[in-house]
Amino acid sequence: MAPSHLSVREMREDEKPLVLEMLKAGVKDTENRVALHALTRPPALLLLAAASSGLRFVLASFALALLLPVFLAVAAMKLGLRARWGSLPPPSGLGGPWVAVRSSGDVCGVLALAPGSSAGDGARVTRLSVSRWHRRRGVGRRLLAFAESRARAWAGGMGETRARLVVPVAVAAWGVAGMLEGCGYQAEGSWGCMGYTLVREFSKDL
Repeated sequence: MAPSHLSVREMREDEKPLVLEMLKAGVKDTENRVALHALTRPPALLLLAAASSGLRFVLASFALALLLPVFLAVAAMKLGLRARWGSLPPPSGLGGPWVAVRSSGDVCGVLALAPGSSAGDGARVTRLSVSRWHRRRGVGRRLLAFAESRARAWAGGMGETRARLVVPVAVAAWGVAGMLEGCGYQAEGSWGCMGYTLVREFSKDL
């Protein structure tokens, strides 16, 4: 499917359930890889081992003492990811959310933007998800191009001297990172836990 067969418009209220399911599916595709990446770092392994050792004095089952901390850590991480990226954000000064729509009328992607935390930070992508049935068909690039045009218009309206777009990407989302690098974005920052990166931030001056 060529990008020319796509249009981007604001989400309609009746499309909200479909968009929410798309966001949740997008999180599910990466949450296991993020959890595996985080919980196999040395500090996390040490904490899990300490928790298991402590539980062995409380629980009669060695296997339960070994598996319970892992299960709870994975569940907490998944719930955090779903709360952060698996729901629609509140309305922002940049409008939206927006959906990518095929010529047939099928919604195949969703985008949401928000202003940066301070002046000069530009705009941030807070949600970017493509239906698994429409990936590798130009939908992500089309939404990204739309986000850039909105960021430019918003920066001009705010009297900013430059337009900038920041896109946070989970460390396990290699396909998204590759698309951003191919579009001229550069990794400039990251955040995570215990000194290990869980999310990288890509930015581009527009």
